[in-house]
Amino acid sequence: MSYGGLTYEAILQRMLDRVTTRVDKREGSVIWDALAPAAVELKLMYIELDRIMDDAFADTAAREVLIRRCAERGITPAAATHAVVLGEFAPTDIDLTGQRFRAPNRNIMFTAVNKIGAGVYELRCETAGVAGSHYLGTVIPAGYIDGLETAELTGVLAPGQDEEDTERLRRRYMDSFNKQAFGGNLKDYTDRAKALGAGAVKVTPVWAGGGTVLLTVLDSEYSPASEYLTDRLQEALDPTGDHTGLGLAPIGHAVTVRAAAAETVDVATELTFAEGHGWASTGPAIRAVLEEYMLELRRDWENQDALTMYGPADNPTTVRISHIDSRILGVAGVLDVKGTRLNGRAANMETDTYAVPVLGDVGGV
Repeated sequence: MSYGGLTYEAILQRMLDRVTTRVDKREGSVIWDALAPAAVELKLMYIELDRIMDDAFADTAAREVLIRRCAERGITPAAATHAVVLGEFAPTDIDLTGQRFRAPNRNIMFTAVNKIGAGVYELRCETAGVAGSHYLGTVIPAGYIDGLETAELTGVLAPGQDEEDTERLRRRYMDSFNKQAFGGNLKDYTDRAKALGAGAVKVTPVWAGGGTVLLTVLDSEYSPASEYLTDRLQEALDPTGDHTGLGLAPIGHAVTVRAAAAETVDVATELTFAEGHGWASTGPAIRAVLEEYMLELRRDWENQDALTMYGPADNPTTVRISHIDSRILGVAGVLDVKGTRLNGRAANMETDTYAVPVLGDVGGV
């Protein structure tokens, strides 16, 4: 409900209308000076009432109120998580477990937590959130390490996540009225996998016979999950795979966790540029808008069901040439686009049900 029509002027005029005409009601008169401050306070009251009405309903509530409303249904905001990255060090005979390293020119520290090979370690970012996922390269030891020659971060094993944002939390709250997570149903597996670090999950029950469940996952940045992440999910949900319920999966379920496959999309197109522009100047912007399009497709991937009443579904993700052309046309300096081909074909591209599109090469025909 909105009280926007009740302005200060409208409230003051309504109050003055109730005063007898025998009294001077012009601005600056005694009665006007008496009523004007009250009109201001009434307007402020209506503004506050408007805010209270918004907070009374989950679809418009402010974050702090929404969190309290969610708690009534056992829902809490997902906490920020720490990125886990892969580090390679030389020489390989130095034990670096527990050593701390800093990313140059960044206030980000990493701690070596587990040795997984000769000179290869898992490092955990000390700062929770996405920051630890976005740096690869040379790191500097926090203290002197005798004999250490090189220290490089070479890959992301599990991206960090920021605390769950308000709109995603609001959507989870609304969804809780339509789908109940319980005892190994689809929503239960989806919620558990996401709580353990997955960003998107596609659940396929009875995929290899009775009692079998396949979870196909993306990481929190909507890229195919790393082996580290799938192993962590497998260990938590069903470490033995023998229907015994030793993990979070119910007794009788055998769960297999796999990363979604990545299908590369090479884009070739013929562009007409404005004067002073060309591939050299617009190429990075074109690639950026196409990366965003692929990300949108990957974000929507889990909403395409992997199950029908007759078994696993054939439900591909479609990369559309028309969408690619429209996004390229939105780049400054591009006047026209034609002849677009995806992986060498002048047709839309469909991925496998359990695969997501990843942008490959982008260039001219």
